Amino acid sequence: MNMIAVCPGCGAKNRIPPDKQHLTGRCGRCGSALTGAPVSGRVNPLTDAGFPQQVEQCPLPVLVDFYSPTCGPCRSLAPVIEAVAARHAGRLMVFAIDTSREQRQAARFHIRGVPTLLVFQGGQLVDQLVGAAPQEEIERLIGRVL
Repeated sequence: MNMIAVCPGCGAKNRIPPDKQHLTGRCGRCGSALTGAPVSGRVNPLTDAGFPQQVEQCPLPVLVDFYSPTCGPCRSLAPVIEAVAARHAGRLMVFAIDTSREQRQAARFHIRGVPTLLVFQGGQLVDQLVGAAPQEEIERLIGRVL
């Protein structure tokens, strides 16, 4: 399946065929390197420092999973989040941020419990879900922005 990398320079969506996914590509529009660019169809790791560029400036709707690696419900939710990312490749960016290491954004959005899912569109927070929810509920959550 083609992967979609969003250019960190111009925000263009670049299709990457399966036989080329091991290579470092360049954006078809502006020529910027796609190294480290978030990939649609996968759960991308996120840091506090990368949050403004990767979430708030993303041209696609964004789902952010605030989790902790020691949290049982977070671990059980991870395969569901991966399935959602794969199902909505090219239409939704999915990120995961470890709140035990990256605490600034968790504090900014008043995250008190994990897992917490936040949905952004146009850089603005539009919805949230707290707790390990079934995939159908997560699909309803993101269905409002797709």
